[in-house]
Amino acid sequence: MSLSQEEAFARIRLLRSPNIGPVSFRQLIRRFGTAQAAIDALPDLARRGGAPYRAAPPETIAEEISQVRRARARYLFHDQPDYPPLLAELDSAPPVLTWRGDVSLAAKPCVAIVGARNASAAAVKLARDFAAALSEAGFTVVSGLARGIDGAAHRGALPATIGVIASGIDITYPPEHTALQEEVAGRGLLIAEQVPGTEPRGRHFPSRNRIIAGLASGTLVVEAAPKSGSLITARLAAEAGREVMAIPGSPLEARATGCNQLIRDGAMLVQTPDDVIELLSGFDGTPRSSFREAAPAFLFADEELADAEPADVTSLLTTAPVAVDELIRQSGEPPASVQLALLELEIAGRLTRHAGGRVSLAA
Repeated sequence: MSLSQEEAFARIRLLRSPNIGPVSFRQLIRRFGTAQAAIDALPDLARRGGAPYRAAPPETIAEEISQVRRARARYLFHDQPDYPPLLAELDSAPPVLTWRGDVSLAAKPCVAIVGARNASAAAVKLARDFAAALSEAGFTVVSGLARGIDGAAHRGALPATIGVIASGIDITYPPEHTALQEEVAGRGLLIAEQVPGTEPRGRHFPSRNRIIAGLASGTLVVEAAPKSGSLITARLAAEAGREVMAIPGSPLEARATGCNQLIRDGAMLVQTPDDVIELLSGFDGTPRSSFREAAPAFLFADEELADAEPADVTSLLTTAPVAVDELIRQSGEPPASVQLALLELEIAGRLTRHAGGRVSLAA
């Protein structure tokens, strides 16, 4: 679709306003039709949620747009034709991305390759070789431009690679990947969700990981320790209904523990690029791995949210995360009414959203 400059500006402003995330952004657009109408409604929604509210100042958004232009980047909105189709399937898909490079790479079959930052030499070579073979087979290789496995995957796949960063589009991290990040932006595709000028923080990496998992029909973990970010990416891929794959390693090697654990829990064991190609060629949305079932979701039409009245669900919430579908069951209210009540609480800063479609009262 073609967006007017006014609507594009309003969408960026809406997303940058306090307590607005991907889920609430989409629900606001569904309910009010345009971003500007949603912005106008924010103070009343927050008041009903129990707090005052001020949207992001227009001058802040104007400066952000200038920063994006200086970085030679562009905006991509969630309902534009070039938006990555698999990523668009996520409930938490970023409503606005910034990018540099060849955006058409995201429309091709994609496979994510992730793994340890302090990877072994053998694993680095394996990641590079797998990425090269998969790119030659027509896949775009997605990774996070981190040290170790990520960097090896990008280098092996260039130019058929997408780098997803946890910082603003104009920030390089880690510093030693300055040249690699620029090469990915120049020959492949570089994507960022964060505002330009944003340095990477710990909370940004899980958000980055969901984009990596969401872009691809499958995620391959090459080497990973327990409780690593790579396992978070694998879990997010599984929740999105994508294939999860892992290369096994020696039980005597600590850096192989995460991969062996994934395989034990249902991820597909792969040993060659041909194994990955077989699993992902013609992927129809039904993974062969049984690592984890996709998170349940209650669907409702846009007009239902537009016409809904908020349900009273505050008494059912605590600071412990609970699934939205459980709130719908216990309240006995229509899904759209429960979602509207959660939206009002979120805008007021009283609700936190968690992975897997769960919510809690803000601490």
